[in-house]
Amino acid sequence: MSIADVSVIIVNWNTQDILRNCLKSIYEQGGDVALEVIVVDNASTDGSAGMVKKNFPQVNLIENSENRGFAAANNQGIANAKGRYVLILNSDTIVLDNAIDKTLSFADAHPEAGVVGCQVWENSETIQMTCFRFPSVVNLFLSTFWLNKIFKHNRILGREWMLWWGRDSEREVDVITGSFMLVRRKAIDEVGLMDEDYFLYYEETDWCYRFAKAEWKILFWPGAKIVHWHGGSNSSKQEALKMFVQFQKSLLIFFRKHYGWLNCIAARLLLIVSFGLRCCSWILVVSLKRVLGNNINSEKEKLIKHWVAFKFCAFGTKPEKV
Repeated sequence: MSIADVSVIIVNWNTQDILRNCLKSIYEQGGDVALEVIVVDNASTDGSAGMVKKNFPQVNLIENSENRGFAAANNQGIANAKGRYVLILNSDTIVLDNAIDKTLSFADAHPEAGVVGCQVWENSETIQMTCFRFPSVVNLFLSTFWLNKIFKHNRILGREWMLWWGRDSEREVDVITGSFMLVRRKAIDEVGLMDEDYFLYYEETDWCYRFAKAEWKILFWPGAKIVHWHGGSNSSKQEALKMFVQFQKSLLIFFRKHYGWLNCIAARLLLIVSFGLRCCSWILVVSLKRVLGNNINSEKEKLIKHWVAFKFCAFGTKPEKV
């Protein structure tokens, strides 16, 4: 064994209680793997760092004085990692039934795999539809006109999210989501770290794209399981509009970086059309419900969200406050 088989890297921002449960599950379900756990705290204000120091002194804690974003914080962890593999793990996850050990064994048996993902559950009954195809102008066109939702189980029109596949079989995929992403150190040494141009969103998509270009396989394997509560996203709700705009910004960064300016312009135009159509739709819904005397708070929030995204894509205007 090396110093560590797997270096688990968790980026945290204001998820103290959820992080505690995640770390507890890692040590309880670690199996026979030689683990090191690295928590990178992005200037949390909820006492997360203090909780880690008190309850998990064996954790390598990196405390940032500012929120550096998901990609940059993961890169800090990777730079300190000593494992043969790096496991990118969200703080709002619970490791089940020796999932890390099992995924490690699968990865060792598949040396062609640069990245391996496992089965992710929302609860005891629902499997999350993790893994998806790379963004493209075609996929964005289908999304703009709702075709990917109307025909979501169609292998052509619903291609991006592959909802016709139940995540119950082994498969080579384009993108493994960052909630549980086991990455071979040799592949990282060849391809490089995450791109820090992405503050949040699409950093794992960019990484997987670069691994694929370097001819590493991206494999999904359902033989190991975790629970992903989406609790970590609660911290992002503090600035929900900014995060929604950030999602569009990161998507356009991906297009510009990998597909060139013409495709980036096409993507921006499709986003403008998409959010324009959605604004019109929600204006109609809000107006109708107001006439009927119904509560419009939920619909009004959606209208505001899509209006803010429209302004960003059309004019580059970012929300100053939430």
